Amino acid sequence: MSFDLVIFDCDGVLVDSEVISCRAHADTLTRHGFPITPDGVLKRFLGVSDREARRIVESEIGRALPESFEAEVKHATLSFYANDLSAIAHVGDAIAALTLPKCVASSGTPEKIHHGLTCAGLYDQLAPHIFSAAQVKRGKPAPDLFLFAATQMAARPERCVVIEDSVAGVTGGCAAGMTVLGFYGGSHCTAEHEAMLREAGAAITFADMRQLPDLIARAGQKHGSIAGFSPV
Repeated sequence: MSFDLVIFDCDGVLVDSEVISCRAHADTLTRHGFPITPDGVLKRFLGVSDREARRIVESEIGRALPESFEAEVKHATLSFYANDLSAIAHVGDAIAALTLPKCVASSGTPEKIHHGLTCAGLYDQLAPHIFSAAQVKRGKPAPDLFLFAATQMAARPERCVVIEDSVAGVTGGCAAGMTVLGFYGGSHCTAEHEAMLREAGAAITFADMRQLPDLIARAGQKHGSIAGFSPV
């Protein structure tokens, strides 16, 4: 059995943006009374939707963040993107080599996803099939966004393969009944990242996008008995 759809996360999978995004969130949260470092943001909120992260922060500080918070984070993030953002190495070639239908399912806002993919030179390869957590009730680690993307692309969940870099994303993809490949080649990934993705349920982990087309083909062949499979 092969797959019918490839679902890409955006930040940390297509664009090497997690470090940038964490810096923007840390600066803004600290300014509003929730002191945290970029590394702290990475550890606590990687892959979590902005909406869910805000709910967690507001619960911990016991008050609402200002209405301007999202706009401030967005402004900081987009300003950093202009100078610092790049595509994940070799991901453009990997996308081009895939003959399967493909889409993006990201925790970011539609504007952030569009801007990031455009700055990285990847937008035209993936548009218009780009979906955001803003379109569903619950973001990752809930399965809602992945199920929404599959529905929009007319694919059954069990015939979808998800490419994710976060525990929240892997958890959500697995909960949706999809096969998940865990990518740990982004600049934000630590030595422990691969093990974290495997523990969350990733069937395969890899750090080089040049492997992706072959891994998807091999995973499709082993679909249904993929547990324990790993690239050579």
